Amino acid sequence: MRAISQDTYGTPDVLQEVVVPRPEPGPGQILVAVRAAGVNPTDWKHRSSGMFLNRLPLVLGWDVSGVVEAVGYGVTLFKPGDQVFGMLPYPHGVGSHAEYVTGPARAFAHKPAGLDHIQAAALPLAALTAYQAIVDTAGVRTGDRVLIHAAAGGVGHLAVQIAKARGAHVIGTASDSKHAFVRSLGADEVVDYRTTDFRDAVRDVDMVLDPLSGDTRSRSLDVLRPGGVLVSLLRGTDTDEAAKAAARKIRVETLLVEADHTGMNTIADLAASGALRAHIEATFPLAEAAKAHALGEMGRTTGKIVLSVDAAA
Repeated sequence: MRAISQDTYGTPDVLQEVVVPRPEPGPGQILVAVRAAGVNPTDWKHRSSGMFLNRLPLVLGWDVSGVVEAVGYGVTLFKPGDQVFGMLPYPHGVGSHAEYVTGPARAFAHKPAGLDHIQAAALPLAALTAYQAIVDTAGVRTGDRVLIHAAAGGVGHLAVQIAKARGAHVIGTASDSKHAFVRSLGADEVVDYRTTDFRDAVRDVDMVLDPLSGDTRSRSLDVLRPGGVLVSLLRGTDTDEAAKAAARKIRVETLLVEADHTGMNTIADLAASGALRAHIEATFPLAEAAKAHALGEMGRTTGKIVLSVDAAA
């Protein structure tokens, strides 16, 4: 099968199309013929540094949408021919940037009929991250005030929709050119982070979702009500953060997304109902994975980037 692999860490040009043996599903696994695979910031971070993965050669990719080719011993959820989508176990279950991939059956869900494979492949990692932050970690409920940083980004634009589906009042930060897009997702308020310190425009929120960390993470403590929750996707660097949070009874959590069959089924239901949809910034054929990485690393994309592995996607 064809796959995008790297023999060293570095810039996008380390990614090369290679031919490798097709995997076989083990017990509890399914073999998926990949139709499309999402590309996320964690892909280019691992490509450049190895991050959580210290192994080469390396085939990247956690998001996948495709067709079940075969099932391993003990699998009862899926049969060959089923259309599925999911996130391979993060971080060590990597490998969807290829024509075939194996993964635990319970990392997948049936793909909603109303989504094509490109749309479905854009959802799993980013949507699971948003869902696990907003629902599982913060327990957002109807009427809660939620601040989502980078609300036009991959995780952010899905988080806006998930928070709205929970009945929250959603505030997003984004550049002025993306305000209309963020409002179209359901955001009640949008703050231009380039011209406004969000602390001057936002008060008494119940939950902050921060994909950026750094100064944004530490400043977010100032807009949370006592007892609120800050969920960050990156480690903090402010040594005074813990004391500041404790003084105001704010819970601070750093989230690492997990493969989740129940969460994927919820995401499938939201997508099928029309309450959740990924915005696709760009699609590239598998062979042009390096171009997809280069575009993503510019940090200016809206929504998601997807690799099309099969023309039928």
